[in-house]
Amino acid sequence: MLSNYLGEFLALATIHFLAVVAPGPDFAVTIRQSVRFGRWVGICTALGIGAGISVHVLYTLLGVGTLMHTLPWLLTVAKIMGGAYILYLGVNLLRSQPKSVLEGNNATDEPVIEQTLLKAFTTGFLTNATNPKATLFFLAIFTTLISTATPLKIQALYGAWMCFVNALWFVIVALFFSSSKVRLLFLRMGHWFERTMGVILILFAGRLILSM
Repeated sequence: MLSNYLGEFLALATIHFLAVVAPGPDFAVTIRQSVRFGRWVGICTALGIGAGISVHVLYTLLGVGTLMHTLPWLLTVAKIMGGAYILYLGVNLLRSQPKSVLEGNNATDEPVIEQTLLKAFTTGFLTNATNPKATLFFLAIFTTLISTATPLKIQALYGAWMCFVNALWFVIVALFFSSSKVRLLFLRMGHWFERTMGVILILFAGRLILSM
């Protein structure tokens, strides 16, 4: 039975992977979390991003995606909420101040400011779940690539796969940017690195606002 949907799955998986690896809010937040707070915070952030995809999968499977597609004002509300959260993250990073305690060898051992793993997971989850780009992506692929004849359980498997790929990709990103050499390089940039990430997020938020 699964073989009957192999072509559909491969098309979906390919487009989804290209969308995942393209730099966006998820990428910027994962890098920031990994560099600033260390490996486990970065990994938990990545897992939260993967879990955030489930929100988009769920409302799509429940038919909310189709409802949003037919009622433009709902999509506008989603854009406003997502843009506001991304803007909030960006402004916080843009306000980052120099911290001399980040200098020295201790920067690669322990994060200067601790962040709980739960908060890291929540940050990743909200970054993805409130991202209107992901909403538009799911509306597009579930209305163009996936046949209406595809069983709900097969579509659910598609969604589970996308959650897994998202989490795996950003875990890899977290592992890379939390390595001691890479962390030391980025931590030397300190507040300038965080401000750059803030500008990127604010630009994403601006594009969302202008697209409404």
